[in-house]
This record gives sequence, C-alpha cells and structure tokens, in this order.
Amino acid sequence: MSSRKIMNPNHAAVPRNFCRLPEGYGVVKICVSGAAETGYCGLDAFEKAKEVGREVARKGAIITTGATTGFPMYSAMGAKDECGFSIGFSPAATEREHVETYKLPLDYMDVIVYTGFGYSGRDMLLVRSSDAVVIGCGRIGTLNEFSVAFEDRRPIGILEGSWKTDEILRQIIDAAHRPNEKVIYDSDPKAIVERLVEMVLEDKKATGLVYNNHDTWDATAKNAEYIL
Repeated sequence: MSSRKIMNPNHAAVPRNFCRLPEGYGVVKICVSGAAETGYCGLDAFEKAKEVGREVARKGAIITTGATTGFPMYSAMGAKDECGFSIGFSPAATEREHVETYKLPLDYMDVIVYTGFGYSGRDMLLVRSSDAVVIGCGRIGTLNEFSVAFEDRRPIGILEGSWKTDEILRQIIDAAHRPNEKVIYDSDPKAIVERLVEMVLEDKKATGLVYNNHDTWDATAKNAEYIL
C-alpha cells in the first residue's frame, strides 16, 4: 500500500503578492545562503531558516536559494508556507543530474535554473541574480556566496544564532579592513529581512536603475534611456 505525501495547501497556492521595485520594474529577490548539512548548526537552525523564508514571502519578495537541502530548503519551505515564490539555482545541467548525481531535492521550488556550472559557478549566478543575501548557518559554500555578495556590494544580512558562522564572518570582515555599510547583523529573521528589503529599495532609488530601450513598441522612445 503506497503512502501519499501530505502537502501544506499553501505550498501549491498562487503567490499572494510581489514587492515591486521602484516604478514597478522587477521584484525584490532575496537569496538565502546556508549549509546543506545542518547537523552542527543547533536546534533552532531549521525554525530560523523557515522564519526567514516566511518573512521574505510576507514582504512580497522572491526567495532564491541553491536548490539544495538543509538551511536553504527549510527557508524555501517557509516561503511556501506563506504562498511565496521560490527560485532555485542548481549546480546541475539537467533535472536528472540534479536529482541523480547531486542528490538534490525538487521540493519547494517554483522554478529551478539548471546552471550546469557546479557548486562554485552556481554560487556566483545565485548571488548575482539576487538583490540581497541572508547568511545563515553555513560552511565553505556559504562563505563563497558571502564573498561574492561582499565583493559585489550586495546588501547582506548575517543571521545570528546558536552556530558560529556569524562570528567567523565578523572576524573575516575585521581582518579584511574593508568597511562595508551594507552588511548588517541580527538574530531576528523578521528584522533582518525588513532591513534588507529597505536597503534594496534605497539602492535602486539611489542608483536610478537606468536601461537603454533598443527595441520598443513605442517608436518615439526607440533608443531612449529610461530613468526608473
């Protein structure tokens, strides 16, 4: 007798709202980075990960992850709890490779981008496709994603918890002598997501978000620059 998987009805529901960027161009995308293996992270790791995801969805942002297990998967689960939208970036080139070679899940993902670039290449695409990054309990892959986000000056929220990742990152930043006002620390998932969304919107407003319209249906605006 086969057992049926019991699914939260919200996990298959249509997303409720999206946090639009200035003038409606795009949606805020928050990357959640963390360990795929969380055995050493502490008892509160899963719940904190889920609460981060819930807050991302409540804010109307899209959650992006490495389409993996552990901390990122639980954050995606939290987002789906609140009818959020989830995008995963896989190291694999195909769904079959994702499942059979990398042994990664398909759960809680609305869209999976199969990068085919392995873990390190996937990390760069994940971060650069996101507007901000939440760093949870993590290992070397999380540190790699942090490094990309730090170099690209993405807003970064370092989640404090029973793990030591936040302490390690404080030491790295102090030793680097590279002040970065876009790095924040907090133990409260709600506070950290709220601040990151604010920072993203502030950044977009400050930078003007310019694009060149080379081919538009409006003939009078062809090749015109738009300041959004």
